[in-house]
Amino acid sequence: MGWMNYPRKLWVLALGMMVNVAGMSFLWPLNTLYITQVLGRSMSQAGFILMLHAGAGIFGSLLGGYLHDRIGGKITMMMSSAASTCIVLSLAFYQDWYFYITMMILLGFTLGMIFPVMYALAGGLWPEGGRRSFNLMYITQNLGVAVGSALGGIVAQSSFQYVFWVNGTTYVFFLVLIWLTLPNVKTSRDKKQVTGSNEDSLTEGGILQARGALFFLCFGFMVCWIGYVQWSTSIPTYMNQLGLSLSSYSLLWTINGLLIILIQPISGYVTTILLPSLRQQLVVGVLIFAVSLSVLTQANVYAGFLVAMIIMTLGEILIWPAVPSIASELAPAGKSGIFQGIVNGASTAGRMLGPFIGGTLYDVYGPSILFYCMIGLFGIALLCFACYHRFLKPVPTPTNRQVAT
Repeated sequence: MGWMNYPRKLWVLALGMMVNVAGMSFLWPLNTLYITQVLGRSMSQAGFILMLHAGAGIFGSLLGGYLHDRIGGKITMMMSSAASTCIVLSLAFYQDWYFYITMMILLGFTLGMIFPVMYALAGGLWPEGGRRSFNLMYITQNLGVAVGSALGGIVAQSSFQYVFWVNGTTYVFFLVLIWLTLPNVKTSRDKKQVTGSNEDSLTEGGILQARGALFFLCFGFMVCWIGYVQWSTSIPTYMNQLGLSLSSYSLLWTINGLLIILIQPISGYVTTILLPSLRQQLVVGVLIFAVSLSVLTQANVYAGFLVAMIIMTLGEILIWPAVPSIASELAPAGKSGIFQGIVNGASTAGRMLGPFIGGTLYDVYGPSILFYCMIGLFGIALLCFACYHRFLKPVPTPTNRQVAT
């Protein structure tokens, strides 16, 4: 099936994802500069605030997923985007340090509510699409990051206040788009349960099995993010020590974004023909992550970092869309939102822990030991991805139990 044959509502949702992420990307790359240059605080204080921002996103993800299952995705996204708009626009008027701390924590919470809802809707609006729905969301999310990051730097050159205004405007556009185009769907669709049991057994043993599998899956997902986030924390510092410029580092992310878009035809062939199982995609993806960091252990010129980034991009193309797709399959009827909330919370936890773990290892032992430790963590993720399905055993039902006589 071609791209243009995807359901219209899914394209609308994907456009919403791009707009929302573009708005976020106006602000997040500039947070540290705003805190240090405008508010006059230190780098350590900036890092602490960003950690609180990410931590609040974990709780927001869980609440957003819960509300999706209770009141529907449309209402939940409208509530969270309206709150995000008010928070961001308030930052354009006040430049107080403690006010900024409070608003950043609240913003992390409200933005965290949106992502699990969007992924739950992606699975519910086109259930037969499988991984393709989540792959489209992944691609448009990366487009949003590219557009927002590029424009945010241009806007910030005039004034940081304009960044807040433009950011708030994108959230308003997102709110109107969702309000006018999407139905209030609760994705409690009927589907074949992953345990092979009936609905009654699912409410007991089957749900426990699905949660056990989800826990292992998400733990591996979190570990992958801990390693991946080193590309935005420890690796630029290492490149700077080697005398490589900031522009050469930024070029790596440009190449990352271009590859994600350009390689999609090949990616579709690989995930359909060579690696049809989502579990296979996860296992191969995390092995590719390990190879990427293995290259970095030997890298001391720019070409080494370029090759490592290309390899890492191939891995993320396999892993990032696969995890929410598996969570959608694991979720019992009426629980897709909370399952996606747990997935998003796991990725946020990885992004929150990664800078601290990586920074500590870098300062104490140096970059080479850091990379080897991250490869070891990928081994843990590999174990999680290879074994999560073992929780999914058939639950005995009245039709297959032996009746005592």
